[in-house]
Formats: sequence, structure tokens, C-alpha cells
Amino acid sequence: MNIKELQAAIESILFACGEPVSLEKMSETLEVDKSTLRNVIETMIDNYENEYRGIFIIKLNNKYQLSTKPQFEKYIKDIMDIRRNVPLSSASMEVLAIVAYNQPVTKSFIEQIRGVDCSSIVSGLISKGLIEEKGRLELPGRPLLYGTTETFLRCFSLESISELPPVPKEI
Repeated sequence: MNIKELQAAIESILFACGEPVSLEKMSETLEVDKSTLRNVIETMIDNYENEYRGIFIIKLNNKYQLSTKPQFEKYIKDIMDIRRNVPLSSASMEVLAIVAYNQPVTKSFIEQIRGVDCSSIVSGLISKGLIEEKGRLELPGRPLLYGTTETFLRCFSLESISELPPVPKEI
């Protein structure tokens, strides 16, 4: 397979999947070594950035996804008749920050930090796909553990959770 065919195949896979696809899975499917595939995808990312295009490739951990450029959001929402997203409340942002910086965490850990019940906020963040259940803690009652999702990474334009800004030290 030549480079143009490989690029077309990658673009097709990313378009059709609509979700992040791992480098390993594409490597197996396309029968191309990961190093070569990574180089081709990085070239494609550069090409999308240098050309005036409505799409680009984002990297999330070791996965890639085809996405639309933010400046065209209005047109996409209009054509798809999507309701306007309601911004997160400050309480939701606080809970999200607690989860992001301390994951995996239990709901009681979040409530201990905030000092109030967070059940509805946690449910809301789960329904928005920003956090998810990551397992259970090996304690009596086996409380659920929560962590952030790939949707969280996309929404905050992060490649991985390690890109979160450092927490400021208290004065």
C-alpha cells in the first residue's frame, strides 16, 4: 500500500468509527508497523493544520479521532438542529476537578472535600459522559470509583490527563 492509499485508509477508518481508534488496532487492521503508522498520522495532522480544512485529527492518549474544527460548531449545530449545550455549573466544575486530579475517587471522597451531597452532580457528569465508573473500592460496601473519560479529554483539549495544569500551592 502506498502512502496516499494508507492516508486514505486511515481517514476512512477515523471517519467511519466516529470515536478514538487506537494506534495498535489500526496497525493490526492495516498491517503496518506502529512507527510507520504514527509517522503517517503525524504527517496527516500537519497537513490538516496547514490546509484550510473543516476537520482535523486529534490525539487522545494513544488513540486518534477525526473531528470538526471548533470554528464551524455553529453550522454543525444548526444543520443537525442540536440544542445548545448548557455550560457546567461551578459546582459541577468543582466536582469534575476533584475527580480529574484525584482519580479514581469515590463519591464520599468528593463529598468530604466539598462538604455537601454530590449525588446529582455526579449523575449529571456521568450523563454528559465526562466521568464514568472505573471499578469498586475493596472496602465494606464496595463503593464505586469514578474517573474522567475520553470525552473529558476532548472537551478540555487534552491529549492525556497528565496535561492538566498543576494545582496551585496554597499560600
